[in-house]
Amino acid sequence: MPISDPDAAGSPQVAGRLVSAEECDRLWAAWTPAEVAERMSGVTVAWCVSAGWALELFTGGEARKHSDLEIAVPQDRFSEVVAAFPGFEWDVIGDDRIWPFPAKAADFHQTWLREPATGRYRLDVFREPHVGDRWVCRRDPTITLPYEELIRHTSEGIPYATPEVALLFKAKARRDKDEADFRRALPAMDRSQRSRLFEWLSRVHPDHPWLESISTHPD
Repeated sequence: MPISDPDAAGSPQVAGRLVSAEECDRLWAAWTPAEVAERMSGVTVAWCVSAGWALELFTGGEARKHSDLEIAVPQDRFSEVVAAFPGFEWDVIGDDRIWPFPAKAADFHQTWLREPATGRYRLDVFREPHVGDRWVCRRDPTITLPYEELIRHTSEGIPYATPEVALLFKAKARRDKDEADFRRALPAMDRSQRSRLFEWLSRVHPDHPWLESISTHPD
C-alpha cells in the first residue's frame, strides 16, 4: 500500500501506484451494509449505500456475491465521514492507480477505507457533487434530486440510493453483473422510477438497449 510522502518529488505516490483488478480483489474484505450503517450511526451526513448493494437492498435478499461495498456522501462533508472511522486510512483510486488521500482527491471521486493492521479495504466512499441539499449527477449536472428523494431506507433503517440512480451509473459499463442487476430491479420499480430512469438514460446514453426494456415494461 502507499506509504511514501505523497508530496515528495519523484516518489511513486506522485504518479500513483498501479494496481491490477486481481490485486484489488485480494485487498478487499468489505463490510456489509448493516456493519457500515452501525459504524455511521452517529454521522448526520446524508449518505447512502450505492451501486450493486443498493439494488440488493431495494429488491431484498442477496442475489449475488459482492466483492466491495460503495456508499455515496456529499463531497463537501467527507471530513465528517473520515471522523467516524478513527484509526483507519484512506486512499484515492482512479485510472487503475492508488494515491494516499488527499492526493488526487480533486480528480477522482472514489475513496477507499483501509484497515492499517491488515491492509484490507473495507469501504468505498463516493464523494458526490451536490448543491445544498440536492444531489447532483457527476455525469450530467442537469440531473439532480433532493436527498429525501435520492435516499430510501430498508425496514432496518439502512439508507440506500433509489434504484433509478444506481442503474443510471451501472448503464455505462454493462458488465454481466450490471445486466443481471437491471433485470432483477426493473420489475420491482414503480412507474415513476422507470420513467425517471428512461429520461436520464435518454440524456446520458441515448442509444442504450435498456431504453427499450423500460419503455415496453408493463405497468
